[in-house]
Order: sequence, then C-alpha cells, then structure tokens
Amino acid sequence: MTNAPQVRIPATYMRGGTSKGVFFRLDDLPEAAREPGAARDALLLRVIGSPDPYGKHTDGMGGATSSTSKTVILSASAREGHDVDYLFGQVSIDKPFIDWSGNCGNLTAAVGAFAISNGLVDPARVPDNGEAEIRIWQANIEKTIIARIPITDGEVQETGDFELDGVTFPAAEVKIEFLDPADGEGALFPTGNPVDDLEVPGIGTLKATMINAGIPTVFVNAEDIGYSGTELQGDINEDARALARFETIRAHGALRMGLIQSLEEAEQRQHTPKVAFVAPPREYLASSGKTVAAGDIDLLVRALSMGKLHHAMMGTAAVAIGTAAAIPGTLVNLAAGGGERDSVRFGHPSGTLKVGGEARRDGDRWEVTKATMSRSARVLMEGWVRVPGDVLS
Repeated sequence: MTNAPQVRIPATYMRGGTSKGVFFRLDDLPEAAREPGAARDALLLRVIGSPDPYGKHTDGMGGATSSTSKTVILSASAREGHDVDYLFGQVSIDKPFIDWSGNCGNLTAAVGAFAISNGLVDPARVPDNGEAEIRIWQANIEKTIIARIPITDGEVQETGDFELDGVTFPAAEVKIEFLDPADGEGALFPTGNPVDDLEVPGIGTLKATMINAGIPTVFVNAEDIGYSGTELQGDINEDARALARFETIRAHGALRMGLIQSLEEAEQRQHTPKVAFVAPPREYLASSGKTVAAGDIDLLVRALSMGKLHHAMMGTAAVAIGTAAAIPGTLVNLAAGGGERDSVRFGHPSGTLKVGGEARRDGDRWEVTKATMSRSARVLMEGWVRVPGDVLS
C-alpha cells in the first residue's frame, strides 16, 4: 500500500448503441500508457474497477456487465482515407484481463461523435448542417467503418426521435457501414463451409455456422441445445450449468475456427469468438414487457458476451447476423426462411433490430462487401477520471 496521490486523466463517458464505455484521446493518456502493454492495461483496469471479486464495479467506472465494462482509445488517423483510429478494450469484470482481440460495434456509434467534438477530425469535413461522414479505422480488426453523424449548426446532434430497443430514451440516429466486414483474422468461413458438424464433448455433434464477420461468431440452432430462442437473460445467466455448456461450445468453436491452438487458450480470449443460437420467428415477451410478434421479425437470435447472455445484441454480432443471413444455407439464413436477402430483422431479449448485408459469390467463395445498421450515441459525462498514482508506478 502507498499514499501516492490520485492522478486525473481527461476522459468522456459515453453511451454507444446498447453499450457504455470510457473514451480517451490517445495523447491524453499518461506517457507510459500510450503504447500497448502492461502499463496501459493496469491503468484501464483501475479506471473500470477490475478485477472485482464482488462483481459490482463499486470502485470504478464499469457497470459490472459486459456491455458496460469497456474502454476506447482514439487518435487522429495517419492512414490515408481515414479520419480517426479506434482501439477498443473489453475489460473483464472479475479477472485482471483486457481483451483486445475484437471490436465493439455498439460503441462504434459513439466514435465519430467523440472524434468530431474532440478535434480529431478536419473541420472541413464537418458540415454546418446535415451528416458528417466519419471514416473510422478499427485498429483491433484492421477494418474500415463509416459512421454518418448528424450535425446541427456545426455541432454533433445527439438528441432525436430514433428509438433503439435496449436503450431507454430516444436519440439521434447514427448510420453505420461496416466495409468488407469479414473479420481480419481469417476467411469469412474459416472451415470453408457455411455449415459444419461441430463435435462438443459432453454435448454432442451440433450443426454450426462459424463465421468471421464483424466479430468471429459461432451460431448453433436453439432447438439442438434445448432452447426456443425466446429466452431472456435470467433464463441463461442464472443457470451455471448452461453457462458452462455455452463456454464449452465457444471454446471448441474457437479451436475449429483456428482462433486458438488449444482449448486452454479460450480462457484468455473471452471477447472472441461469440456464441449465439438461432430459431425461426415466434412471439415472445421482451425484457421491457413489450410483446414481439412473430410477424414482426425474420428470426430469433440470442448471443452471449463475456460468458453471459447479452441483454440485447452486440453490434459486431449483429454484423455477423446480417452477413450470415445474406448467404444462403447458413443456420442464420435458414432460420430466417432461407433464400437470398439483403436485410434481416431479428428478435433479441430487448426487442428487435434490423441489419443489412450485401453478399456476392466469387466462384466457390462468398464475399460480403458491406453490413449496415443504425444505432445512437450520446455523451453522459465528460471531464477527468481519477486513479491512484501508484497504478502507473
């Protein structure tokens, strides 16, 4: 224990989509944390309040869920044709670990607004009124994302009437395009197939679509694992045996996708891949109490993030859903009724979400050129975050 005084670091607390995170300019971080490594991880863990054996994040900015234990580092981009470099860190709640292996699609919605408001974008690219097209380099997966940010009187417009299931209040719509969304870690289908037999000891052989798009994701059929696809968080997260089964499926999927070389590595790679289950549409009651009719959706999807069922849907997993739905024969496509489609509306625990995907076939290979969705974002608090100075020693 030391009596080192606290240090303060400029930071902004933002909601993006159905997630929240602490945003930093790279140049505002203490010098030791401006490069990847132990110093940066130690700082960001302390900011969020991890590891927390109580699972509450009482002594940090985290919200004790995978959706609210996030950090973002932004800088003006030196890459041609881009405005801002975006680096995302998913912070473990109960372990001293930050996963840098993937993107957060939800917080992507907040990146453009932060970049404009914090001087990371050339003012000439921001109109007085209309939309600013912000070209984001997603450094975790080395992909380009376009965010269209509403502007009023030269300032980012955050308020509006766009409603997003999983978010309590309406806000301004942010349109996002994920270009060439096949994840940077490999082929769109790492196994070469839209559907495989995935052998999972203790569970059986499952039909699975394993796809690299937005974020590596393992899709299985809800029926094959004893679910309907209408489950809410409590149905899964309060069942320790169910969570263990999903982690087993995820680990074996990661091994089959070539993301890890041994099952033991999965524990150190919590953010990716995601595991999700799909089913044909049916009526259910969302977590808000709203009825989602079968006729309002094309399919049902439930996805787990950092070992827990997500309260809505991860933005990157939505990209994977839109991409897989656009390719005939995947489990996602079949659950939606099969055939060719350029968009899909799916039901998740909080309601519904529409996502688009543009796919084309090149010989025996599928390519996806773009996935699209709309989210919203706003600043919740800005100023400084404080951490004990000995974190940096």
